[in-house]
Amino acid sequence: MEDEIELPVQYKGAEHMAKFKLIVNEFFSVDVNGQTILFEPDGEGNFRAIFYYKDLGNAGNFDVELLKNITGVIVDLVT
Repeated sequence: MEDEIELPVQYKGAEHMAKFKLIVNEFFSVDVNGQTILFEPDGEGNFRAIFYYKDLGNAGNFDVELLKNITGVIVDLVT
């Protein structure tokens, strides 16, 4: 996998491009419209979104459906 790849994420009937970067095995840093979100695997094989502390105030601006769709793209990449 390249250092950074741009992949489409479907959200509210539109396709949005997001930059994905594999940080450590199955840890991803995803840039969505200039906001960086970390995705890490949990103990059950799912992924959870983690926002940087400096961006925490903007975390509420993300629709859960978008985060789920990004997670779906990551699952497709690692399986």
